[in-house]
Amino acid sequence: MTRSFWLFVGPFFLGLLVFVYVPIGWSVLLSFFDARNTVTPTTFVGFDNYADMLTDGPFLQSLGTFSLFALFVVPLTFVLALALALLVNGIQFMQTFFRSVFFLPFACSYVVASLVWKLSIFNGVRFGLANTLLGWFGEEPIPWTVTPPWYWLVLVTLRLWLQLGFYMILFIAGLQRIPQHLYEAAWIDGASRGWQTLRYITMPQLRTTSVAVLLLLLVAAYQAFDEFYNVLGTDRGYPPFARPPLIYLYYTALGSGGQDFGHGSAGAVILTLLIAGVTLLQGKVITR
Repeated sequence: MTRSFWLFVGPFFLGLLVFVYVPIGWSVLLSFFDARNTVTPTTFVGFDNYADMLTDGPFLQSLGTFSLFALFVVPLTFVLALALALLVNGIQFMQTFFRSVFFLPFACSYVVASLVWKLSIFNGVRFGLANTLLGWFGEEPIPWTVTPPWYWLVLVTLRLWLQLGFYMILFIAGLQRIPQHLYEAAWIDGASRGWQTLRYITMPQLRTTSVAVLLLLLVAAYQAFDEFYNVLGTDRGYPPFARPPLIYLYYTALGSGGQDFGHGSAGAVILTLLIAGVTLLQGKVITR
């Protein structure tokens, strides 16, 4: 049995070890060294890289960018996904069709979706669907992807379109686990079929699902990269308040000005610890 176990699990475990755990461990090691243009540790600097990142204005601004992005994306996705789940779960016909239609964008590549949003819908010049609609009403075209605050509309709508269906499916799974007799008992007691059953039955029964959705949304917002990188362009055009943490760390570790793996690794460790801390805190607060 042991031989059969390792025969099936061994290749996966080896790949996980080589391509995930070893790079993570090596990145933590590099964060304590002055490693520029090399992944081989050279000069030990202790916690100096961490101190530099925590006092670095652009890195702290990138964390502020995440906070602003998450402030829009997390509650909007949660509310809209729950609303869609309630609507789709309540219909009696073509339910599978609607679930598939809303879930389909989740299978789309973030890079492809970003380019479609940038070049076809929110084009930065006079063309594109959004500017065409504005032209019908006699309005001037807007350079969506280069003008604040308009590029936030591009980024938020793109993220909503991509991930809304996935979280809708999670909520539908939670709704289908709620016993029907709870609703029937509430209706017999005089509760309305709208707000009262949603507040006193549906939402309490969806507590576990809601916690999972919020945690996944928060982590996904921290990991925003593709839409920012492909919609807003290269580092030259980035306002300091339009760079999320992963974009900043990417240019720190792999930028054209020099590959600073020491500071990049330290920033990645800080970001990981921040995600873990916020996730644990959020989970405890929501559960209570």
